[in-house]
Amino acid sequence: MSSTPRKIVLAYSGGLDTSVILHWLRQTYRCPVVAFVADVGQEEDLQAIAEKARQTGAEQVVVEDLREAFVRDFVFPALRAQAVYEGSYLLGTSLARPLIAQKQIEVAQRVGADTVAHGATGKGNDQVRFELTFQALAPQLRVLAPWREWPLRARADLMNYAREHGIPVPTTPQKPYSIDRNLLHTSYEGGILEDPWQEPPADMFQMTVAPEEAPDRPTYVEISFEAGVPTAIDGTPYAPVALLETLNRLAGANGIGRVDMVENRFVGMKSRGVYETPGGTVLHVAHRALESITLDREVMFLRDSLMPKYAQLVYNGFWFAPERLMLQAAIDATQQEVTGTVRLKLYKGNCMVVGRKAPRSLYRPEYATFEADRVYNPRDAEGFIRLHGLRLRLQALRGTSQP
Repeated sequence: MSSTPRKIVLAYSGGLDTSVILHWLRQTYRCPVVAFVADVGQEEDLQAIAEKARQTGAEQVVVEDLREAFVRDFVFPALRAQAVYEGSYLLGTSLARPLIAQKQIEVAQRVGADTVAHGATGKGNDQVRFELTFQALAPQLRVLAPWREWPLRARADLMNYAREHGIPVPTTPQKPYSIDRNLLHTSYEGGILEDPWQEPPADMFQMTVAPEEAPDRPTYVEISFEAGVPTAIDGTPYAPVALLETLNRLAGANGIGRVDMVENRFVGMKSRGVYETPGGTVLHVAHRALESITLDREVMFLRDSLMPKYAQLVYNGFWFAPERLMLQAAIDATQQEVTGTVRLKLYKGNCMVVGRKAPRSLYRPEYATFEADRVYNPRDAEGFIRLHGLRLRLQALRGTSQP
């Protein structure tokens, strides 16, 4: 590979970082730069972003609608795994990055580029997610990560650079946190949020109302699943994108899905992130409720034991790694009977399960009832308990001290 790139494809969002990076790449490498704009549901004026990229120096701008692929091929598989990172994070950014990188590779191949570039910082997780995807799918491509190469060290430097070169950017000193939005969530980090004691500003949130400002009457919603995949709301079938958009509106209006956490980044440090995942939170709760009546106990326990590893792999950028693919195959095999409907009550930041049903449910009232029945012999429990307690009895007979 030559020392100088012939053509670069940049993952471009139109924000502060990639706006400066686009100009810097042109100035530094003196080669064509193609701006790749991925629509993952960020609800921005993508044509305006594309025009800004052209004005900043992009030779070509490619805009692609990835929303359907994002929900169907990334969000829903993670939902089937019940994937949550460190107990709170539903992996919104982590799921979007490998898709963007995958499509960026396809664009590079179409336009004849030998180099891809991204705007992730040298401290963050996104640099790993982009570059592990590049290595897994197109190791022949050269990768440029300006945050690891240029002399700029802080976002204040980038804002100064943008002013000097006439590049309009949305970030201001009065609102210095970073925002990343897609169809699953909005994330906020950096700036004033770097103090983990500081409450996020009330006007920061985009997808949810504050729980105390949500309606005083609950909203009921029914979500139907087929083989672990959500397919309908209140009996009406929805395609994946429309389904998540609808739930985002319903849950967001009821103040559901806000998370404020300090997480462990893959590169080693702790980082404070604030997230909004309204529709995803509702789907996560509903899916779990349906599994409670359709999954075998031992299958659920085993899947749950695998979930932290699955979530860690996704968070760390290993979406296309063989171990994640292996886990996905195993998890998807558990979902064949996860078909049915869950009824939820949404109220002031709370998502409560109030009903669940399935055509092939494992829940059998005649076995579970506390009333008289003809199918269960309570005397069977005596031998069951004695066998499970045998090793405990042997410990006691040996005289082993107890804590």
